[in-house]
Amino acid sequence: MSRLLRRDDAPPVPARELTALSADGARIHVEVHGRDGAPAVVLAHGWTCSTRFWDAQIRDLAVDHRVVAYDQRGHGRSPAVGREGYSTDALADDLEAVLAATLAPGEKAVLAGHSMGGMTIMAASRRAGLREHAAAVLLCSTGSSRLAAESLVVPVRAGAVRTRMTRAILRAKAPLGPVTPVSRRILKYATMGAGSAPDRVDACARIVHACPRGARAPWGHVLAELDLDAGVRELRVPAAVIAGTEDRMTPPAQARALAAALPDCLGLTELTGMGHMTPVEAPEAVTAKIRELVAGHLPAGRDAGADAGTDGTAEKEEVA
Repeated sequence: MSRLLRRDDAPPVPARELTALSADGARIHVEVHGRDGAPAVVLAHGWTCSTRFWDAQIRDLAVDHRVVAYDQRGHGRSPAVGREGYSTDALADDLEAVLAATLAPGEKAVLAGHSMGGMTIMAASRRAGLREHAAAVLLCSTGSSRLAAESLVVPVRAGAVRTRMTRAILRAKAPLGPVTPVSRRILKYATMGAGSAPDRVDACARIVHACPRGARAPWGHVLAELDLDAGVRELRVPAAVIAGTEDRMTPPAQARALAAALPDCLGLTELTGMGHMTPVEAPEAVTAKIRELVAGHLPAGRDAGADAGTDGTAEKEEVA
């Protein structure tokens, strides 16, 4: 069973760390876990999160997979960029850079994206790098458009007022400050199911509150005006969708719209009682779906770990 992130848990130790250089020169922190020759999985986290959001999946999958996790620009250990450096094109550029830095030419992987990480995959759907490397994808607790209009975080009737209030929340520049009992309750209401365990709420709160507002606000502007519907229609690889039935950020209607629009949808899984943070709220279910995609769409392993491999010792490098 997957272990959850607790205060006394150290993060999974990567076999290798590197810096991928995106098209505009942005530096993207990347971690590679597991062994060479194992089936590859690439994990893209969501808005205000970091590689630590995937700790449960990394611990489970790295036993018999090569797991690549990276910090979206401005998050975790990936530095912030200038005002013009936040866009859906930048998301796609960064993903292509990570794929090129960690996978051999032509090597396939399962890509899993949560929230903005799923939007990253949609944004890159036409890119040569994604088409070269994606064997299948998991879109987890995400949506492609109308986020401000359809979000249920603001508890008022749908309409122009609620949309404006939601946009204001997404774009807010105010610092989140330290995690407190009040901030935990707010985060749980906005992003997690009512029955979420306290340690899972705490894990999410610590990750989200660690996100610098200098990145949180500009990415919030991008999300407030998001329109990736065309990218969904161009995502021509097998794709599975997961959603929590109590997700207020990207409600189940968003997941159903994705499943209906995807050219090769493998199905929609709705997790009863779960909110927006499904990889932390329901780690076993999310990990099982990734394993299912690997089993169905990747070879059992690779004899040659290709040039992207490691001998198991910790390394750091920079890849252009």
